Amino acid sequence: MDYATLKLIWWALIGVLLIGFALTDGFDMGAGMLLPFIGKTDSERRIVVNTVGATWEGNQVWLVTAGGAMFAAWPLVYAASFSGFYFAMLLVLFALFFRPVGFDYRGKREHAGWRNAWDWALFAGSFVPALVFGVAFGNLLQGVPFAFDQDLRSTYHGSFFALLNPFAVLCGLVSVSMLTAHGAAFVRMKSDGVIAARAAHAQRIASLVAIVLFLLAGVLVATVIGGYQIVEAAPLDTVSNPLLKSVIGAPGLWLANYASYPWMIAAPLAGVAGGLLAALLARSRFEKTAFLATSLMVIGVILTAGFSMFPFIMPSSLDARSSLTVWDSTSSRMTLQIMLIAVAVFLPIILVYTSWVYRVMRGKVTAEALEQNSHSMY
Repeated sequence: MDYATLKLIWWALIGVLLIGFALTDGFDMGAGMLLPFIGKTDSERRIVVNTVGATWEGNQVWLVTAGGAMFAAWPLVYAASFSGFYFAMLLVLFALFFRPVGFDYRGKREHAGWRNAWDWALFAGSFVPALVFGVAFGNLLQGVPFAFDQDLRSTYHGSFFALLNPFAVLCGLVSVSMLTAHGAAFVRMKSDGVIAARAAHAQRIASLVAIVLFLLAGVLVATVIGGYQIVEAAPLDTVSNPLLKSVIGAPGLWLANYASYPWMIAAPLAGVAGGLLAALLARSRFEKTAFLATSLMVIGVILTAGFSMFPFIMPSSLDARSSLTVWDSTSSRMTLQIMLIAVAVFLPIILVYTSWVYRVMRGKVTAEALEQNSHSMY
């Protein structure tokens, strides 16, 4: 397999891992963000917690896998992003600490104040990562202030608070509302009674908010936010070196791929259609269909960002030539080949095992089930 094809395959595979993380751990985070609001009593909150309690740890592994794959396949992206987004990633890491301790410590005491504190910890551990991930994508779309010298040493010239610019915060709110809708659909599918009714209400509102914010972000990308385009590049099968190309930047360039590859328009259409369908089905009896609709919204939104930026992964607003793309930021051909063999062997096993776990854990979480399994459920 030629080097250029391997680079393209790994762009797609890392996209699959990110989508897998958003689809699985995304509804965990959505449930965590809804926990203090749709659960009014301790019993109700225990139901919400246990809708995701059996699977949240496995879901979070998708993030670890995506990070590991990025380190091995895109070492320059890994180095530049972890230096540029260092404090943002530490914020995500410390927020994620609240999740395991929140799940495990919440039920250690009967005290209402103790459990309420851990409920808000779970909220923070879900809200902060969802917001920061969206903010990160917002900054990628605008370009990140970094540059490489002739020895390919990366230098970052931004700050943590500069990441929190209006457009990036807007993208963060798209992420939060989208995952809230996804989590609400999952909680509704896994519960009944008043919890399901409140989750349905949250699903409708969050889906509509996500659509509006997503469309607003799209308008800004088309008219205000500067995009990037390669005007001269080295052969695709050469050794990765981002400084061997020429890049221009101007508003509206992120839409160029949709003119060159019209089929890509399916991504934003899927994002909007999924959100609308989720809002319409919020109070219907088609709970699984509603969950599939929020899943479609998540996939559509993420693919929209990926398709718009392709082949860019991490554009530079400081030195456009230093921008990292699919073609010039990857590992060696042998590394990509070995990793692809590993993926071909282990990814099907992981998918089969994950499907089996969800099949075993299917069914609704009820107050009666919590009472009967008080020592084995959160």
